Amino acid sequence: MVSVKDIAAECKVSVATVSKALNGYSDISEVTRRMIKEKAAEMGYLPNMAAVALKTKRTYNIGVLFADAANSGLTNEYFATVLQGARAEAESRGYSITFITNRFGNKKITYSEFCRNRQFDGVIIACIDFNDPQVVELVKSGIPIVTIDHVFNNTLAVMSDNVKGVRDLVEYLYSMGHRKIAYIHGGDSSVTHDRLTSFYRCVERLELDIPTEYIMECKYRDTNKAARCTKKLLDLKDRPTCILYPDDFTAIGGINLIESRGLRIPDDISVVGYDGISYTKIHEPTITTLLQGATEMGTTAAGKLIELIEHPKTTLRETYVIEGNVLIGESVKDINSKRKNV
Repeated sequence: MVSVKDIAAECKVSVATVSKALNGYSDISEVTRRMIKEKAAEMGYLPNMAAVALKTKRTYNIGVLFADAANSGLTNEYFATVLQGARAEAESRGYSITFITNRFGNKKITYSEFCRNRQFDGVIIACIDFNDPQVVELVKSGIPIVTIDHVFNNTLAVMSDNVKGVRDLVEYLYSMGHRKIAYIHGGDSSVTHDRLTSFYRCVERLELDIPTEYIMECKYRDTNKAARCTKKLLDLKDRPTCILYPDDFTAIGGINLIESRGLRIPDDISVVGYDGISYTKIHEPTITTLLQGATEMGTTAAGKLIELIEHPKTTLRETYVIEGNVLIGESVKDINSKRKNV
């Protein structure tokens, strides 16, 4: 195994200079630091993390608390992409990531107890019931925290721009001639609140009269409930020309129901999803959706958390908003000519 002494001998500098270069001290020149780091990488040097932890009082390990209501785990492509971005950023900065559970062997413990046992330097919380007392306890525990798609008081947060996302989708539908737009929104959460508020604001600004029966609730990724909501919309005497779903999975549930009724997309009714999972690009027809900046959300979350861990006195606990963009597919029909002929 390559040692600090080996690097010092190769670079013809003292062991102390190598140690300063590898540990980020400022009292050596940038040229020397770069030369030593390049030589260390070339020689395959790996730091003794136990020694580093003893010296820095850090374990260089970040916990991730992730458990969505549908128990989909990492099959949830959107959040899997978020976490992949977080992992890549953490590893590039010398940190590893461990998933948090509330079990230790056969013993049930709290999330906070698990984090204390593993001595995490910080925690990323994503896609969970943020009202869970165990989650609230963890947030109040004093450990550096960053939340994804939820804001607590005095914590770092990374949010998808849900307000702009829904607004962009509705404005796109409006540009395609749609005035009868139904919205099946997600379950109660800050994300849903922002999206639903944005929807109402947008249709009000566009002077659209949306009937109350066009607005329905469905848990995220619940394809069965999405199908039931879609059936109710299709059975209306004055049914919508387009249905906006809370995510791409529920959109697929709605599409299956629509097609089972012998209707064609987008000829008979248009459909819009949310998230931008890969399946939307290969479905026939391709699905118009809101492509969220999932990777950027993950890298931002990990990067800002590490800043808070390493510079707790100077890092602001702010909310960082990541924009997405409309991914135009073939599931929305342009009905402008039809409207002109009415």
